[in-house]
Amino acid sequence: MSVDSKTVRRIARLARIAVNDGEVALMEKELNALLAWVEQLSEVDVSGVPPMTSVVEQRLKMRADIITEGARAADVLKNAPLTDEGFFLVPKVVE
Repeated sequence: MSVDSKTVRRIARLARIAVNDGEVALMEKELNALLAWVEQLSEVDVSGVPPMTSVVEQRLKMRADIITEGARAADVLKNAPLTDEGFFLVPKVVE
């Protein structure tokens, strides 16, 4: 894949980047080098490599699945300045 000056101008317009005529040639060269590098990456055989999110193996921290006290809504609502029928009341912020 190759990028020409017309494509560079279009990319710049889509990205809302001001590019003058002197910069177009430089950006064209840089974008073509970047695309060549990406094409080179596709040549690497990764068939035996499992998908991963990091090069360092990480495990999620797990907590014990312990049953705790539930159904304490009344105790929680004691801390609220205003309540109504088991719900917190908050000031209206949108008219």
